[in-house]
Amino acid sequence: MAKRKLVDSTDIIHRVEHLIAASSNRYRITVMVAQRAKQHRYANDENHDDPNTMKPILRAIIEMSDEVALPGIISEV
Repeated sequence: MAKRKLVDSTDIIHRVEHLIAASSNRYRITVMVAQRAKQHRYANDENHDDPNTMKPILRAIIEMSDEVALPGIISEV
C-alpha cells in the first residue's frame, strides 16, 4: 500500500495565516476556501481511490495562498 504524500503542516498553517491576513473578512475567505475545496472534491471524484492525491481542503489552501499575490483574486465585495 502506497503512502500519502506528506504535506508540511507548518507550511499549511503559514499559508492559512497569510490568506486570513490578506482578507479583511475572515468569514468570506473561509467560505471561499470551502467552496474551492468542494469544487476539487467533485471534480476529482473518479480519482477517489488514488492514495497519492492531496485532500481537497489542503489543495484549495495551497492554490489560494499562491493566488493571493495576484491582484483581484480575493476581492472584497
